[in-house]
Amino acid sequence: MKGVVLAGGNGTRLLPMTKVTNKHLLPVYDQPMIMYPLKTLMAGGIDDIMIVSGKGHAGHFLELLGSGHDLGVRLSYAVQEKAGGIAEALALTEDFADDASLAVILGDNIFEDTFDFSTFTTGARIYLKSVKDAARFGVATLLDDKVTEIIEKPAQPKTDLAVTGLYLYDHTVFDKVRTLTPSDRGELEITDVNNLYIKEQSLAAGMVAGFWSDAGTIESLYTASTLVRDKHASHRG
Repeated sequence: MKGVVLAGGNGTRLLPMTKVTNKHLLPVYDQPMIMYPLKTLMAGGIDDIMIVSGKGHAGHFLELLGSGHDLGVRLSYAVQEKAGGIAEALALTEDFADDASLAVILGDNIFEDTFDFSTFTTGARIYLKSVKDAARFGVATLLDDKVTEIIEKPAQPKTDLAVTGLYLYDHTVFDKVRTLTPSDRGELEITDVNNLYIKEQSLAAGMVAGFWSDAGTIESLYTASTLVRDKHASHRG
């Protein structure tokens, strides 16, 4: 299995900080944001990783991370020319994947859990977390522990199960992306990809036990920093 960190987008919800840098290079407590998803993949045993970023700050990631040698991983890079959605960014990694399965993580997602990717074989797997503000996310509905539906940012969520920004996909994901049409936002949506796996009855779901936060807004960036700080403090104490 190979890993992908999606670190593109314009970061408009974090202006004015993102006028001068990519949001995934902003600090979350004591490290640049990008380090957390990288370490999530590494903790799961993945050492061949591609980072997809926007063209404006691609060189900043290279300056920070280089080849990945200092981290003990192999890093590759791809550039998303415009903010065309998560699924569009994922499509840029097809040559890198080379028919391998992929663990895909959004660059602003901070997880406390360590994940075991070794049991993944075919289809897709998403990770869910019960949250208070589910309307901000894709929301999953389960029946007998099976995902029956995912609705993106519903006004009235049917459940409180948010789809976090960590996904496992087999090599058929790229064929599925090619069938997508842009949403009303003009983007290729990862929720549409996941719903195609649901139609095939090949989408599994795991639950996130520890804390999870995205860091895409001022409030969630603060929350993520606080969670990481408190974890460090508990280890010291």
